[in-house]
Amino acid sequence: MAERPIVIYGDPVLREVSEPVDEINQETKDLVSDLIGTLKKASGLGLAAPQIAVLKRVFVVDLSAIDITATLKVFINPEILDTSGEAEFEEGCLSFPGIYQKIIRPARARVRATDRDGKQFEMEATGMAARAILHEYDHLEGKLFIDHMSPMTRTMLKGRLKKLSMAS
Repeated sequence: MAERPIVIYGDPVLREVSEPVDEINQETKDLVSDLIGTLKKASGLGLAAPQIAVLKRVFVVDLSAIDITATLKVFINPEILDTSGEAEFEEGCLSFPGIYQKIIRPARARVRATDRDGKQFEMEATGMAARAILHEYDHLEGKLFIDHMSPMTRTMLKGRLKKLSMAS
């Protein structure tokens, strides 16, 4: 498990759409391992491959810091099958250090993906799990959590966002 640098807002890679993973080979397993190592070191809840400058459709979610029953989950080539409801909750992002804002997202999400052993699975997530999955999925689509903010909120954050993008 190697730790990789996390890409910060302003780097154009965060706005790119990720490519599907063709096969679960050693390169894919190494990427998953690096995502896990980087996530643990950063003490985050989720991390997508574009956040370590790899444009592949892979992310990991680990809610064990806030839910002792949660286990780390690996999502390769995820598809969002369905969402419903609406929930507002404060969100942050490892690519936006120090920025937290209330974001409205679906309260429930059904997802299909492949795990690190090459097995396809489907799961239904609610609450923080749904939020984390949808947040990380957005990264694969080149979409960022600031895109879910109101124009007024983005305007209020403009100075902080500019400072972040200049540092990247």
